[in-house]
Amino acid sequence: MKFRFIFIIALATFTLFLSACNFTLAEDITPPPGYVAPPPAPTLGPLYPAQAPSIENGAAIYVEKCAPCHGQTGLGDGEQGIQLQGVTVPAFGLPEIARPASLAKWYIMVTRGNIERFMPPFESLTDQERWDVVAYAMTFHTTRDEIEKGRDLFEANCANCSTDFFQDQLKMSALSGVELARIVRQGNDEVPAFGSNLSDDDVWAVAAYLRTLAFDTAPLARPTTVPVTGTPIASDAETPSVEGTLVGTEQAEASSEATAILEEGFGTVSGSIENKTGADLSSELKITLRGFDQGSDPNATPQEVLSLGGTVNAEGTFAFDHVEMPASRIFMAQVKHDGITLQSGFAIVEEGASKLTLPPITLYGTTNDISALVMDDARIFFDYAENDIRVFAVYSFRNLTDKIVVAQLKDGVEIPFIKSPEGAEALGYEPMQDSQPFISTESGLAFLPNEQPYGLIAFSTLPKDIRVEVAQPFELSVTSLTVFLPEGVKAEGTQMTDHGLQAIEGFNFQMYAAGNLGAGDTLTFTLSGLPGETLAPTPETNSNQNLLIGAGALGMALILAGGWIYLRDRNRVEEDAGDTFKSPEDVMDAIIALDDLHRAKKIPNDAYQKRRAQLKEILKEML
Repeated sequence: MKFRFIFIIALATFTLFLSACNFTLAEDITPPPGYVAPPPAPTLGPLYPAQAPSIENGAAIYVEKCAPCHGQTGLGDGEQGIQLQGVTVPAFGLPEIARPASLAKWYIMVTRGNIERFMPPFESLTDQERWDVVAYAMTFHTTRDEIEKGRDLFEANCANCSTDFFQDQLKMSALSGVELARIVRQGNDEVPAFGSNLSDDDVWAVAAYLRTLAFDTAPLARPTTVPVTGTPIASDAETPSVEGTLVGTEQAEASSEATAILEEGFGTVSGSIENKTGADLSSELKITLRGFDQGSDPNATPQEVLSLGGTVNAEGTFAFDHVEMPASRIFMAQVKHDGITLQSGFAIVEEGASKLTLPPITLYGTTNDISALVMDDARIFFDYAENDIRVFAVYSFRNLTDKIVVAQLKDGVEIPFIKSPEGAEALGYEPMQDSQPFISTESGLAFLPNEQPYGLIAFSTLPKDIRVEVAQPFELSVTSLTVFLPEGVKAEGTQMTDHGLQAIEGFNFQMYAAGNLGAGDTLTFTLSGLPGETLAPTPETNSNQNLLIGAGALGMALILAGGWIYLRDRNRVEEDAGDTFKSPEDVMDAIIALDDLHRAKKIPNDAYQKRRAQLKEILKEML
């Protein structure tokens, strides 16, 4: 078990290294048919933001991109993060982790990723968005009260000090919290020392405040809401209102004096529908406006605070009037069309604004014709376990049409255009971490038109034997295919080219490639031999052979590790029923597998709680 996990980590590490290198094809190495060179490594750009990082924009990005692993408060306790066996997600919400770090250091991490900890490079974010999200993450270890305390201390002890230094993006992006605290105590060429008599807690508070001077920090100074007095009027919770009535809540009839005050914090949120369906909009198309607040604690992720219902008019526009619009509130809108929920981008209320326009929502026609998808790349890994062969098939594809392609799942686990080998047991799928987002419907998956790739990995198992006949069907044509086998296992087949034994971080495995497989084709080959569990000598390899391994495999290597854990632990719950655990690690594996099944609603809550309590007691006894 440990060997395979180490092997996957080595593969991920080596893949990242290769993707950052610039190789050219040598004369003695012929790439497989349809080979496409990998994209260049993410560029860093200047190591300081072009403009003050936006905390509110960073908050919206964090919810989508970071919270699943790092958790809502940055303590590394997100649902995905806690399932990474042997990997601790950094808890940057703790002062001891955040204070020694600089914005530039975190920006590099977000740009290039950290494959050793299964963190991908976030190329989908713009340069400024990366600065925004790391700036927001830098607020997690402090509080609003500490920042306000730091401001008071700075103004009291350095009343005549210029703040120009602390608003210089080039300088501040390179400084850690520890270095800012040192400036408070000792000063520098531009800032006089003024905190020599302050306590340690006071120095940290001042440093936290000075950090915010380089940010666009509207949420840290959000005004409080003026309370409304008056007689409540019951609303009809079943009737959505386009006038901004909060569905299911009571509305207040305010006095004229109170209304005059409140109007300053209210306004209109509007948007539009870009209709690309080829048909007229329905006169009953419903729109939902959703609002999110940061809350009083800047460390917390935004929480939903309102949901307003309305109807899109015939011109494809909508407006919600008299909506409470405090500074930094985040708004977005959603519509449900042909059973698919589509949403606008996020928009954030600026200080004093009374009007907010959301990015348009694009409606597309839909089709169930999966042949419209373009399959660019497929990579299949075979992992020999004790009793079976685990197959991880990673696919990269695009929807270049002008319609949403809807794929209906078979038995809830099989994707119609991604086939498991014949005779294999299909176990499910997961999105690759940096895949373009797709939409889950009641019975399948919906892929919007997008020139950027979607990524999926499918899990299945084959019976283990000394010789295994593999027949891999392809529903769609595939431009490039690569097969990876553990060292000691060979593949025999006329459709693939043997690219030899490849060395990855001291572990060797066999690689085969094929290209231009047509829709309906079946790749057939025979696996023979068994993998060795020992390190092997590193073979002589050409850098371009290594390039073939690394091309396009970065996201794949990430999800492979997660998929391997998922696949292994899915069956372990039953295996562990006898409580014959060899180590605390095995108990933790069983707990994670149990949690997976409970989240998927595949076991009753009572049985889940009882079994989890048993496993926790076993773990306590072993520690």
